[in-house]
Amino acid sequence: MAWILDLDGVVWRGEQPVAGAAAAVDRLRARGERVLFVTNNSSATLPQYIDKLVRHGIDASEDAVCTSAQAAATLVPPGERVLVCGGPGVAEALRARGAVVVKDGPADAVVVGWHRDFDFARLTAAFDAVMGGGRLIGTNDDPTYPTAEGLVPGGGAILAAVATATGVTPTIAGKPHEPMVSLVLDRLGATPEGSVLVGDRPSTDGLMARRLGVAFALVLSGVTAAGDLPVVPAPDVTAPDLATLVDRS
Repeated sequence: MAWILDLDGVVWRGEQPVAGAAAAVDRLRARGERVLFVTNNSSATLPQYIDKLVRHGIDASEDAVCTSAQAAATLVPPGERVLVCGGPGVAEALRARGAVVVKDGPADAVVVGWHRDFDFARLTAAFDAVMGGGRLIGTNDDPTYPTAEGLVPGGGAILAAVATATGVTPTIAGKPHEPMVSLVLDRLGATPEGSVLVGDRPSTDGLMARRLGVAFALVLSGVTAAGDLPVVPAPDVTAPDLATLVDRS
């Protein structure tokens, strides 16, 4: 059995850990169950994600983390020139793929992801590259991102600015879209029977679970609150947080 865990809103909110999440991961591993972390947040590099997991009390290797930046990179053939309108995680994934990463000028593709330093200059660079013929790729289209202080604009909000300016419909890589589905299936080898995806956003995590053919466990520690229920797709199980979910399983 595999537990496919979202990070933002399940394991942490910004820099604040979700209470009991680290101990819950320990209990899953002690039961012999595989844990794979899958995130639509493309901003951080893999070493940064591993460091953050460790700081939150969770040991992990890089092959236990799937990001939307990695999913986006699968859409780019090696050798292509790619303009990055995103964080260092996007550049890292593209370089690992063999792409030539640039910040301005003509490009074969433009990859947009969540980053806090998005501004008019980055919007203009992305706009120019897309209008010059570059394919528009979004690491994800999540409209918001959960932090300890509440919701903030997500990667989808940044992508929408580029898409609106250019009039181009982007290809989306992250949950619940096919590039991320393929990445997760490749990482798992095969989805073990009885596996579950734990997430806080039905529109991404729920649909991703359905496309993987696994159960969807909705936790109310992120963007979805009890007052938002019922949701579509309907979860197979709902819990306040990961710790409670694991205790009940």
